[in-house]
Amino acid sequence: MVDRRPALAVRCTGSAEVAVAVDFARRSGLEIGVRCGGHSILGICVPDDGLLIDLSGLRAVRVDPDARRAWVQGGALLGDLDRAAQEVGLATTAGNVSHTGVGGLTLGGGMGWLARRFGLACDNVVSYEIVTSDGDTLQVNEAQHEDLFWGLRGGGGNFGVVTEFEFRLHEIGTSALLIDYAFDLADAPSAMRRWRDLLGEDIPPQATPIAWVGTVADSPDVQPQLRNRTVASLGFVWVGDPDEGRQLVPLVAGLGAPLAERVEELSYLSLQSMDDEWH
Repeated sequence: MVDRRPALAVRCTGSAEVAVAVDFARRSGLEIGVRCGGHSILGICVPDDGLLIDLSGLRAVRVDPDARRAWVQGGALLGDLDRAAQEVGLATTAGNVSHTGVGGLTLGGGMGWLARRFGLACDNVVSYEIVTSDGDTLQVNEAQHEDLFWGLRGGGGNFGVVTEFEFRLHEIGTSALLIDYAFDLADAPSAMRRWRDLLGEDIPPQATPIAWVGTVADSPDVQPQLRNRTVASLGFVWVGDPDEGRQLVPLVAGLGAPLAERVEELSYLSLQSMDDEWH
């Protein structure tokens, strides 16, 4: 999908090496691209005839369960963060494809199943370690370099190379519930109107409403009546006690007669990776 050829690629093992690479690129007049280890549909991390800084070797995650903090290196993937935090029942807002890079997601804002409760991924960053275009390594938070801290929280990756994120973690347990009803397109308008009206009710923040219209894959993992069929899928993802989440089932069941229904209890880690094969 992406056919670009950098002049040079540097695999950095720490912020000091990143600083050397940035300084070299500046002195050599090379455009810089930063690959944080995940995927990029647009391929903007790969500069033609430029310097590619590859952070994929920087994947360490350290969790302090008492302080509810996670220190995540700039090349870590969401799965690295989720697995480390879930060992003690903690998590922070992250996307729902585990091979996404933490850096790319967070610097762009970062949606996820926990956003209704805890805000975007960038809202949960306490501090950054960043190498600026001058080659300086800074610790950035709301008390130090506060303007840069504000810009990094969703402003994209053009302010420097973030080599470490400090995230605020939240106690969520390890369980989740998926409630998903698939409707034929002929029945979709009335079902979606009812679903829209539900959103005006007091839905608990542990629940994230989901709705999409598309063609289901022709896969053995999919129920036969849905394969290669265009449907409207409506429901909720619940993070927390599944028994509490099941109270939403009657709401979705009242939307109409579905082609198929799915009410599945799963671990939070499974929830975070269940869409991996489709991306």
